[in-house]
Amino acid sequence: MERYQIILAYDGTDFLGYQRQEPSTRTVQLSVEKALRKLGWTGNSILCAGRTDTGVHATGQVITFDHEWRHPDEALLRALNAHLPSDVAVRAVRKVSPEFHPRFDAHRRSYCYKVVTDAIPHPLRDRYVWRLGFPLRFDLLEKAAALLPGHYDCAAFGSPPKPEGSTIRKIYGARWEQVSENEYHFHITANAFLYHMVRRIVFLQTLVGQGKMTVEELKAGINLEATMPGGLASPSGLSLTHVDYESPR
Repeated sequence: MERYQIILAYDGTDFLGYQRQEPSTRTVQLSVEKALRKLGWTGNSILCAGRTDTGVHATGQVITFDHEWRHPDEALLRALNAHLPSDVAVRAVRKVSPEFHPRFDAHRRSYCYKVVTDAIPHPLRDRYVWRLGFPLRFDLLEKAAALLPGHYDCAAFGSPPKPEGSTIRKIYGARWEQVSENEYHFHITANAFLYHMVRRIVFLQTLVGQGKMTVEELKAGINLEATMPGGLASPSGLSLTHVDYESPR
């Protein structure tokens, strides 16, 4: 019996999140476990680095499971992909220590959020971005992102995964990238994230980018000195891109 680490990519549009729910509910976890059972897997549940919400994508989700597999790792990759639906794919496979846990051993997680400012829909693009029908000032987005790094109470951005859990998080980096005239990518890395945290952060920054909230008002909200407007960015623009298991220096 070996423990395998899998790097998983998926289009979250047609999934009701990552976590397995009812047997008839289409989730990423259920799809992977169904594929594994076709390969003789007898476990109860796979483990993951983080549970993504309905509509959220991933290019670097990490899962693990124990399995008796008498073939090369590359053969397991090909066999799993042969049984997975077209919107989920195994990108890499390797053996890890039996004690490895994809969630508890993770030191940092990184997400990318994509925003497009375009009043006209685009069917081949819009399922992977948050399309806004108004312009954003990139200089204001940059100033907003500069407020985010640090080790502090992030309660303004979301709730903990467990009741009474801590809302203290360490954000290692946050930045905006302008990739075209009307497309912006927000990159953020933290030790862990609160429920809806990235979507909340993006929503608030777009208020700053529109001029509906000042940088000073955002700073006061981050410091829990003022209440900020409610709202979340669409799940369609969000992707889990990387999970880092090396201790930060």
